[in-house]
Amino acid sequence: MKVLVAEDDLASGKFMQKLLSKYGEVVLARDGIAAVDEFVNAVSTNERFDLICMDIMMPKIDGYKALASIRDAERKLGTPRDKRCKVIMISALDEGFDASYASDDYEEYMCKPIDIMKFDSLIRKLEII
Repeated sequence: MKVLVAEDDLASGKFMQKLLSKYGEVVLARDGIAAVDEFVNAVSTNERFDLICMDIMMPKIDGYKALASIRDAERKLGTPRDKRCKVIMISALDEGFDASYASDDYEEYMCKPIDIMKFDSLIRKLEII
């Protein structure tokens, strides 16, 4: 499994990296633009991501805009909907999350702090591992 973690908070990013490294390669992007760049670079080398953990509040562009760019890139590449990268949106602010904004573009939402057991159960439910 190859995972992209888009997280501007270094401690949260390292936590997610450590949590997911037991399942495969983890790439950490520190802002929305870096996340989109990592995604496009992976696609161009035919090393697609299986999962993206996308923080919502990030500098440069937020998680919503980064995800929209990623989904747009998948559409341009002709990626079938059932072959798209799975996405989990993550935020520290549960009440600040707008579930209607991009609900068709991501699979799940989790609030920080990440519960390890719930997260593990979630990625198994998504059939990523």
